[in-house]
Amino acid sequence: MTDCYDAERLMASGTPQPVPRVRAAGQTGRMTSFAIDSSSSIPPSEQVRAWFAQRIAGGELSGGSKLPTVRGLAEQLGLATNTVAKAYRELETDGFIDTRGRNGSFVIARGDAAEREAQAAALAYAQRMHRLGITAEDAERFVSAALRAAP
Repeated sequence: MTDCYDAERLMASGTPQPVPRVRAAGQTGRMTSFAIDSSSSIPPSEQVRAWFAQRIAGGELSGGSKLPTVRGLAEQLGLATNTVAKAYRELETDGFIDTRGRNGSFVIARGDAAEREAQAAALAYAQRMHRLGITAEDAERFVSAALRAAP
């Protein structure tokens, strides 16, 4: 659930204007807009990490999808290569991607279908709570109450 709240923090910083289009190989040519919010207190490497973690957890980037090269993504986003490299290292440490040297970085398949669906539902819930102005603490309280009441 940490990734959901990372995404919530990222979104709370304001909506950056989409500039570059980032595509992971293996996806059916689908392009997604993403830009760094330079006015945010969240470091650019964390914005990159949270963006990819959100899409992996939400199932938008499936296992085996190839991520853009560090250099290519840094160029697209106007960042230093070390900034993107740091984000990729953190994604690898968190178990989201596998880096295979010169072959590139790939999304690791995450859990079974039920787990992937639950991750996507949690992300959607976190985003909805943010849009409604509900705090993370209240959102967690609502989930706890719902889980206790569920049959």
